[in-house]
Amino acid sequence: MDDALNVTYITLYGYVDMGINRYFLFIHMLMVFILAITFNLTIVYLIGINNNLHEPMYIFIAALLLNSVVTSTTVYPKLLIDILSEKSIISYSACLLQCYIYYSFSASDFLLLAAMAYDRYVSICKPLQYPTIMSKTTVCIILFLSWLLPAIQVAVPTLLSANLKLCKFTLKAIFCNNSYYSLYCVTSAARSLSDMISIFTMMILPILFILFTYTRILIISYRSSRNVRTKAAQTCTPHLVVLIGFSSVCLYDVLIVQLDMGSEIHFIMTLQAFLYYPLFNPVVYGLKMKEIFKHLNKLFCQTKMI
Repeated sequence: MDDALNVTYITLYGYVDMGINRYFLFIHMLMVFILAITFNLTIVYLIGINNNLHEPMYIFIAALLLNSVVTSTTVYPKLLIDILSEKSIISYSACLLQCYIYYSFSASDFLLLAAMAYDRYVSICKPLQYPTIMSKTTVCIILFLSWLLPAIQVAVPTLLSANLKLCKFTLKAIFCNNSYYSLYCVTSAARSLSDMISIFTMMILPILFILFTYTRILIISYRSSRNVRTKAAQTCTPHLVVLIGFSSVCLYDVLIVQLDMGSEIHFIMTLQAFLYYPLFNPVVYGLKMKEIFKHLNKLFCQTKMI
């Protein structure tokens, strides 16, 4: 606690002593961060300027990649500073803000993936009704709710946490995640209930909905022609790969708090889980989505000619 400024600081001790290797890690992380922002924004830019990509599926992809940009800029700059610092500290209010942004946009990702699953379900299973069901108004409402609902739900436990008394001021993490709950003297029943409701509505329900829609797609595709099966495979596979990757990162984020492991193992595993994930989505969609890949090729060819 800083009495002069009345600011509470949290020490992050998830880092290990790397000596001179910290500079190599810093350069590596900086390159990954720049590439992640560049890749994500490039695909968002292509979706924005090409009219044939102004379809619900691509709009949801652009929203998902924008979420990745926000979460990356929330976590990476502080990580880069801490890598070069002798002691990693963050104010308690900044820690709560980092958690709020990270988890609200992560929850938004699940809702956007559910929206993509529904879009594919309507496109493949109800093609004649697709223009009516997935209208511009519907897409705008889905996007609005995908950002608004998580923002409200995550705000509740964050505000409840802000008023709890701290008994610890050290956090075994490299950035502020759900492990900050270990700082409190007592457990808030209201906050625990709010967390359970948030996890169920923002994570479990979307996953169950996605599994249901893809099961329906699989059944209908199996009964349909080869062209329908090919279309389903081409458009659904990237979304499933992204869902599996994102769910794995979220599962690790939940389990890491419960696991008791050495500092070096904890540091390496956390970096591996979170360092490269911002590159994952643009690479999957850039390589696996035919229309996006075509526009990427065109963009790179024009760049080489210049």
